Amino acid sequence: MRIDKLRKNAAQQDKQAAFAIFNTYNITYLTGFQGATALLVPPYGTSALFVSGIHFEQAKAEAKNFNVQLINRGENLMEKIVQQSPTPTLNVDTLPIDHWRTLVKAIGGEEKLEPANQLIRSLREVKDQEEIELIQEACRIASVGIRAAGETVKVGATDRQVAAEAEYAMRKAGSSGVAFETIVACGAGCAYPHGSAVERTICEGDFVIVDLGATYRFYRSDITRTFIVGTPTKKQQEIYDTVLLAQHRALESIMPDVLATEVDGVARKVIEEAEFGEYFTHNLGHGVGLEIHEAPTISPNSKDRLQAGNVVTDEPGIYLPGYGGVRIEDTVLITKKGPEKLTHAPYEPQK
Repeated sequence: MRIDKLRKNAAQQDKQAAFAIFNTYNITYLTGFQGATALLVPPYGTSALFVSGIHFEQAKAEAKNFNVQLINRGENLMEKIVQQSPTPTLNVDTLPIDHWRTLVKAIGGEEKLEPANQLIRSLREVKDQEEIELIQEACRIASVGIRAAGETVKVGATDRQVAAEAEYAMRKAGSSGVAFETIVACGAGCAYPHGSAVERTICEGDFVIVDLGATYRFYRSDITRTFIVGTPTKKQQEIYDTVLLAQHRALESIMPDVLATEVDGVARKVIEEAEFGEYFTHNLGHGVGLEIHEAPTISPNSKDRLQAGNVVTDEPGIYLPGYGGVRIEDTVLITKKGPEKLTHAPYEPQK
């Protein structure tokens, strides 16, 4: 049980106080329930799950191992948590500043609150078998979506049409929703890593970047492919081939106990040697799980060391202002033996 894992790690770090947890994703991770407002985890015994009236009956039905409590209208949640805490201090994950002040007032001073978000997030970095299976399914669905997008990319189609077809295909394949707002950029808009906000019709000769993800039972996936409409020019092919080589080289280096900075450096070196280094403007990758961006971070200044059980993205890119760009991305599971790619779609760009 993940609550037991939290308590064990807390004891190792000498955090003996109860936990007051407010981050939606942290609560879902620890309880398997989405929709609670707060979770109180004592050092021993049953944890209390606080929910509003709209989620109360569902929580009672689904969160059977927790003391589900209704937050009544007008009730001070922070006072309720403090009154029920078996310890005079609390380990707290994240709170908006106004709620933090309310909690400080309820408990009688900021010195009685200990930040503990990093401890909880560190638990979420290494996925257990159940999480891996859910992410694998989310990746399977995203792969369906990216293939549908590729079939829709053609002269005369709009970026919104491509996104709509991809999202429809993912819904039919079992997605409970998109992992993030689907990105479809074309032409010069591909120079922006997250696309252009202007609706555009795809034209002959365009780069088209499609970046999407699916959600399956709260867990997410992430995949990007870049298409070239018509016969690629020499420059387009060079950019595409450079990014693809960087992506594959980085994938080979995603191993347990390797520094994340080293993996980022592998991809960055390929792009720099092709003299496009200044146009690779973002990190190589990030963790994926309940959130689309979580630890570990694969970047030039990351402090993370990769571990078996991490799920990360591998997504180098080149973005030339006024011209266009290319990004190629897969979601990758790190196993004891090395990387296992979870998203699967062709890399042939020509449409």
